[in-house]
Amino acid sequence: MSNLGSFIWKIADQLRGPYRPNQYGNVILPLTILRRLDCILEPDRETVRKLAAKYDNPNRLRIEVKKATGRPFYNTSNYSFANLLADADGLADNLADYIDRFSPDVDVFEYFDFKKEILALEKAELLREVIRSFKAVDLHPDVVSNADMGDAFEYIIRKFNEAANETSGDHYTPRDAIRLLVDLLFAEKNVDLSEADIVRTLYDPTAGTGGMLALAEEHLLQQNPDAKLRLYGQEYNPQSYAICKSDLLAKGHDATNIAFGNTLTEDAFKGRQFDFCMSNPPYGVDWKQYAKAVTKERDEAGPRGRFAPGLPSTSDGQMLFLLHLAHKMRAPEDGGGRVGIVMNGSPLFNGAAESGPSNIRKWLLENDLIDAIVALPTNMFFNTGIATYIWILDNTKHPDRKGVVQLIDGSSFWIKMRKNLGAKNRELSEKDRDEVVKLYADFTDADPDYSKVLRNDEFGYWTITVERPLLDESGQPVLDRKGKPKPDSKKRDTENVPFTYGGSSAGAAGKAEVIQTYFDAEVKPHVPDAWIDWAKVKTGYEIPFTRHFYKYVPPRPLAAIDADLEKQITKILELLREVEQ
Repeated sequence: MSNLGSFIWKIADQLRGPYRPNQYGNVILPLTILRRLDCILEPDRETVRKLAAKYDNPNRLRIEVKKATGRPFYNTSNYSFANLLADADGLADNLADYIDRFSPDVDVFEYFDFKKEILALEKAELLREVIRSFKAVDLHPDVVSNADMGDAFEYIIRKFNEAANETSGDHYTPRDAIRLLVDLLFAEKNVDLSEADIVRTLYDPTAGTGGMLALAEEHLLQQNPDAKLRLYGQEYNPQSYAICKSDLLAKGHDATNIAFGNTLTEDAFKGRQFDFCMSNPPYGVDWKQYAKAVTKERDEAGPRGRFAPGLPSTSDGQMLFLLHLAHKMRAPEDGGGRVGIVMNGSPLFNGAAESGPSNIRKWLLENDLIDAIVALPTNMFFNTGIATYIWILDNTKHPDRKGVVQLIDGSSFWIKMRKNLGAKNRELSEKDRDEVVKLYADFTDADPDYSKVLRNDEFGYWTITVERPLLDESGQPVLDRKGKPKPDSKKRDTENVPFTYGGSSAGAAGKAEVIQTYFDAEVKPHVPDAWIDWAKVKTGYEIPFTRHFYKYVPPRPLAAIDADLEKQITKILELLREVEQ
């Protein structure tokens, strides 16, 4: 739990009455951001005011302010938390002036519609008390670290969502899960990242409050204090966007690299590619309302478009983000890129052969883009206990890893939390993360109970349609005009034939031979009159993760079961005797 977060949330008690609990966040979040920025700007306030009086041009002013303060953002108002309360009658107007006089890149308050809240607070006679409470909290980065500030924001959002009976999963991802994703994302590039004055780009199309971006930067700087990571992100939730952007502003990043909007319908970084990409898209959220725009883009963009390989069911948009990120990796000829994305189990296997999801998997595997998939423990996320997986994509794989995918079962690496956070009652310790990363690094030498390395073609299969003849009343096949048996649609069946059936690795080249071998061995002995409809053969790909880690547990010996039954029968008979007495 965040102590700072709980302290700030207590300020919300002052809002009780005029505000319902599910409205507290509309006041608390923007004021927390404002106070954070206020504390950062305070030491240089007079310097900035003098520069503002000297330079009218905002671009020139921005350059001069950065020279003088080292920060790209500023505020030219005569007001701040230090003097807002001095003018009791003008408090609302002066606070509005303070917000209006931020540099243009600080657009975060309009996404909260905060001026409306100022008027509402004044009308309810609460504005003065709330401002006084926030003035008493020092949120300067020297006092409250970026990590602690992030924890506080997450605490406030969770309380806000609990009050509104909403889910917090759309807004942020547990830090332990992010740390593992970041460790795996950078695992293959650690040598590169240790170079002096290295500059790398990192992108999150579902940036939320910026937790993934912040932890990735923290990880990189721990390894190489001289490294520079340029952070890019897009977020469609107004409040999450505002928090993410203000967090990056507070750290001195170029906040214009954080865009507002829906990544699926309007890519804010169209044409841009990145060294590292990461995302935790919402699970099982339908995209029906965007289907028209997404389908239109797919049709117009052609075979190189981000959605060209296929479209998933409109009931779940996860794989759209997977495709989007695959197209955001820096091109191999420019050094290549890596992707880390957290999804639930459905993208592994949903959809029949030649469906949208199957075609997406086919495109990823046939282009050798999937490096590894890691199963996380259940009950890891705040709003769901379901199984989740980290997918790592790489378009410049290490030579040893070409043509294969590493599956890692990390579901048993966890410790129990002292206190549940929603559905989250497990977390990954540093030791657990190290174990999983070691499995990844050991690759083919890793413990086979937890790691499997499989060829890309081992995930492919053909779905064949098996027909049987329609029989007349005397049990004879009904023939068509060409003298061939007519199929009986009621007896029609399908079979999935693995590319590698019978130890074959011929793939599509030996398609007919592999299918016929399978049919002769697995189908024909049971239904001698059956045949294959070759016109209906379809190609599919699935990643049956749990099947590869299934461990057969033999049933208990009958003697042991009989002994237990005897014991229970004896107990029941003794109880019956006591009743009879």
